[in-house]
Amino acid sequence: MKLPAALEPLEGPVFRGLWFASLLANLTMWMNDIAAAWLMTTLTPSPVMVALVSTASTLPVFVLGLPSGALADIVDRRRYFASTQLWVSANAAVLALFALTGLLTAPALLVLTFSNGIGLAMRWPVFAAIVPQVVPREQLAPALALNGIAMNLSRVVGPVLAGALLAGFGTATVFVCNVVLAGIAVVLILRWRSEPQASTLPGERFVGAMRVGITFAMQSPRLRVILLRTFVFFVQTTALLALLPLLARGLHGGGAGTFTLMLSCMGGGAIVAALQFPRWRERFTRDAFVVIGTLVQAALSSLIVLVPELWIALPAMVVIGMAWLSVANSFTISAQLAMPDWVRARGMSIYQMALMGGAAAGSMLWGQVASFASVDVAIWAAAAFGTLALPLTRRLKVGAGAEPDYRPASLQPPPTPAIPIAADEGPVMVTIEYQIDLQRAAEFADVMQRTRRARLRQGALSWGLFRDVSTPGRYIEYFVDEDWIEHQRRMARFTAFDAELRAQRIALHRGAGPPLVRRYVAGAGREADAPPG
Repeated sequence: MKLPAALEPLEGPVFRGLWFASLLANLTMWMNDIAAAWLMTTLTPSPVMVALVSTASTLPVFVLGLPSGALADIVDRRRYFASTQLWVSANAAVLALFALTGLLTAPALLVLTFSNGIGLAMRWPVFAAIVPQVVPREQLAPALALNGIAMNLSRVVGPVLAGALLAGFGTATVFVCNVVLAGIAVVLILRWRSEPQASTLPGERFVGAMRVGITFAMQSPRLRVILLRTFVFFVQTTALLALLPLLARGLHGGGAGTFTLMLSCMGGGAIVAALQFPRWRERFTRDAFVVIGTLVQAALSSLIVLVPELWIALPAMVVIGMAWLSVANSFTISAQLAMPDWVRARGMSIYQMALMGGAAAGSMLWGQVASFASVDVAIWAAAAFGTLALPLTRRLKVGAGAEPDYRPASLQPPPTPAIPIAADEGPVMVTIEYQIDLQRAAEFADVMQRTRRARLRQGALSWGLFRDVSTPGRYIEYFVDEDWIEHQRRMARFTAFDAELRAQRIALHRGAGPPLVRRYVAGAGREADAPPG
């Protein structure tokens, strides 16, 4: 029996196993947060300590986003993914032991909650980078939507399961359950046999990998637009989620379980949207999803405030969940397609930082508005902010134009150096000479600006273009790599997009032969390499 289009990625055993591993990992996250928050209320009466539980669980995701992405790009992703789950499982085991023996204090709970957040921060970028490896490109959109289902299904089931265990058996049982679930996730991950990436080059250095990741994001116009739009959207939508406990309390007919019920409705709406994506994508572009979803979220959040009735709020939260996931999924797909595999985990970690940064900024901003005015005013202000931001960002399209083809492409290796060069010698400067028809100088300048961004995205430290004052139409391009290994590594990152750009440069060249390429290494060489004096 063939699965519906929205579930087709689950037909692949690799993605199916990893998806269930992700679902279990998300369950442990929600169950741990619920149990830790409840346990803190029994350990201390301080509202500050209770609030710090949420901070301790989310702060690592923002602080460690880029380092975790760099690690996921330079080590074996399968082992790294499994190690993050081992970390979470071991942390849950320590929590369970402390809880069972009565040794758990409020400060210790905060430390262990922060430690659990570290595991989650390290896990997210690597899983985001793995998905495009294990599904065909045409199934990427439904695969990412299924990831949204995993997150929202765990958001519904996790609190309910944690609440049942808390009521019946106590907090230690929740942590023991988390040990088991995280252990099962490790087994599912280790069953995946990833294909090793063949390379004769040594792995990237940690700090250098982070620098290249940041440079790639800065030099990618498409990714910068996605990051900005993501930040703005989450500044807007965080108002409803951050103030939802207070909003639920003020509803007519609301009670103790209203907050959880509203969250469950939002999660259910997100699941419905994920299942409908294949059909909706035939009618709407990703930019249309962003515009429509933003307006729907703004309108319905305002409606909940305007008509504070439970029979209005619950169906509105279902539709808000559909709108929220539609926009978030559009951003995620656009971000995934805007980067090659060699930098994918770093790029997705930067995307996650934009998302978390927008959520944190929104929580602070709308919380202050609510404290100075009211919850209603804060939610209306957030809705107005999101609506007014749409015309201001209308030219910043997340899905405009053809997607860049970042599939690896072959590049002829450079000639063997005539002098001995150590791997860490550098910097390395490359110069390329072009002869251009002056009537096509403007076209050449445009191509070279795109070349500049491409060279820097690949890892070059600097780039420049000079005109020869004695020979009209003669240009010299230069760029600098950190050392000889980085020079070779940058060429190994050559993609089909870069090949097309190279063909455009060569087509504009009017010299007798191809553009002349020269390579220079800084310094006079090592003492051991120098001839005896």
